[in-house]
Amino acid sequence: MILGQTDGAPAGMTWLVFALLTVASWGVYGIFLHKGQVLMTPAGEAVDPNARYKAFLFVGVAYFVTAIVAPLVVLLVNGASWKFTGGGVTYSLLAGIVGAVGAFFVLMAFGAAPKPTFKYVPVVMSIIFAGAPIVNALVSTTIEKHWGGVSWQFMLGIALAAAGGCLVTYYKPH
Repeated sequence: MILGQTDGAPAGMTWLVFALLTVASWGVYGIFLHKGQVLMTPAGEAVDPNARYKAFLFVGVAYFVTAIVAPLVVLLVNGASWKFTGGGVTYSLLAGIVGAVGAFFVLMAFGAAPKPTFKYVPVVMSIIFAGAPIVNALVSTTIEKHWGGVSWQFMLGIALAAAGGCLVTYYKPH
């Protein structure tokens, strides 16, 4: 069995474990990203106006190690075929681009936030993590042409996600 695949067997709860690991990873992403940006300026020096870009550079280094080296090792160990389809390559590259652009915009949001910025990290990340599932639901429903089967519960879920993001943002601890 390849890591994360069920080979046609019932999936069980493995998918949920991986989803929750993603939640944990992405849940600390903004905190670590902001901390890395802040710590790019040596103690006692004026704030480096390029600190966020330096932090993003190391995000890229981490992406290289995690998203290129690790899959290459897994593909080699699994004896994978090296045939790729045009559509698969195109959408995978688009996914990488929008992911990297999103990470860049997180840093830009931190840079544009009022000072002290750290208290806005939960606000920025709450907006992102409440908004992203809404965008995902709307875009995937549109792409798959499932608007005819949209229930009131689906629309309520979107409204609750938006309300949750607003509540966390508005009532953040001071």
